[in-house]
Amino acid sequence: MTELTPPVVILDKSQMAENIGAVARVMANFGLTELRLVTPRDGWPQDRAWAMASGADWVLDGVKVFDSVAEAAHDLHTVFATTARPRETRQPVRTPRESARILYDDTASGLKTGLLFGGERAGLETTDIALCAGITTIPIDPRHHSLNLAQAVAINAYEWRTLILDAPPPRFREGEPPAANALLVGMYEHLEAELDAGGFFHPPEKKPSMSQNLRVMLGRAAFTEQEVATMRGAIHALAKGRGRVLAKLAEKRAAEEAKKGE
Repeated sequence: MTELTPPVVILDKSQMAENIGAVARVMANFGLTELRLVTPRDGWPQDRAWAMASGADWVLDGVKVFDSVAEAAHDLHTVFATTARPRETRQPVRTPRESARILYDDTASGLKTGLLFGGERAGLETTDIALCAGITTIPIDPRHHSLNLAQAVAINAYEWRTLILDAPPPRFREGEPPAANALLVGMYEHLEAELDAGGFFHPPEKKPSMSQNLRVMLGRAAFTEQEVATMRGAIHALAKGRGRVLAKLAEKRAAEEAKKGE
């Protein structure tokens, strides 16, 4: 099974080029090849990353930079957010070993997968975690739960590698595969725009948390491409129907005003 495409590694808001280089080094150790960066603090490229990578140049040479996590994960079907912090989202929480098995099975089914890691200080934003299929947490001792970025990537990459080298046959997904992240984000934004127009987000300051809860709730359904299309059709029909109701109300008011003016 060594021909399987390994998960993409996404680093969000990395602060130090040396840490990016160290991540590239451990990725090369365990056969992961594609690294994506989201708004690295010091820009890209950075010579210090190559110096720290100890020869893993092919990983750094292929780095792609994005402006948001949503853009970095746009073509991926299964992405796990790697974080040690408890979050407000009701998403499944797994160990790296459990997550690696799901990534392995999904990859064997022809899906594109990924692992998302937060910045060295702030970690991941809850809104970005909401775009993922679940949370991966490393079971470390709570008395000292600090891991550097490369260590976290190494542990997850190791679990992937053990499956590649010595694993039972993959369990192939039954039915249609889940939609790519870009399609899901488009559906979320479509729904949120129509809900906003309908006055759902009230009071306005609660819109971010309400949007996040909607995305997590819908994300757990693992929509297929067809289901995304059906859902967007339903949203469009509801919005169109609301427009017709408003148009009739406007006509009724206009008629009443015309009567008053006679």
